[in-house]
Amino acid sequence: MHAASDPTPSASTYARLGAAERRVVEYLLGNRRVTRDVNREMEGARTFGERLADRIAAFGGSWTFILLFLVVLVSWVGLNSLVLARRHEAFDPYPYILLNLFLSMIAALQAPVIMMSQNRQAARDRLEAAHDYEVNLMAEVEIRTLHDKLDQLRERDWARLVEQQQEQIRMLQMLLAGAAGGGGGPAR
Repeated sequence: MHAASDPTPSASTYARLGAAERRVVEYLLGNRRVTRDVNREMEGARTFGERLADRIAAFGGSWTFILLFLVVLVSWVGLNSLVLARRHEAFDPYPYILLNLFLSMIAALQAPVIMMSQNRQAARDRLEAAHDYEVNLMAEVEIRTLHDKLDQLRERDWARLVEQQQEQIRMLQMLLAGAAGGGGGPAR
């Protein structure tokens, strides 16, 4: 048996533990559930702006957006260079200053939205890492507990084996003593 067989930590030890370690101790003492849904926690905490930023970032990083954007750019250039330029009615002639303005505005708006979404993903990753740490810590404690139980079983089995061996030695000594003193055969 180990000296630290009491599972209840002292108040000073418990006060020095971090939040994750406290949750593990509470789980081990039976006061807390193990499972935790990080996705549900993050989903419930999202504001409308965060949900919108995630949707915009998801769309802005998709092939649908890239292909749609390419179609709009080619159409803009084609319309202003080929169709309307022949009639001298192009609303954005060749250096496409208006198009550059729109592209700059899209980039200026899209970059912070993508960064907001990445920040949320980083927060989710930190929460998942903390959860993984708790699960790993609980698993380590459970494994140590199993090792202790196996050690106890092994010690008990060894003690029982030693007792059996001592009983066999005692019986052999009795047989040898009987054979040496009684002439070598069983009594009739």
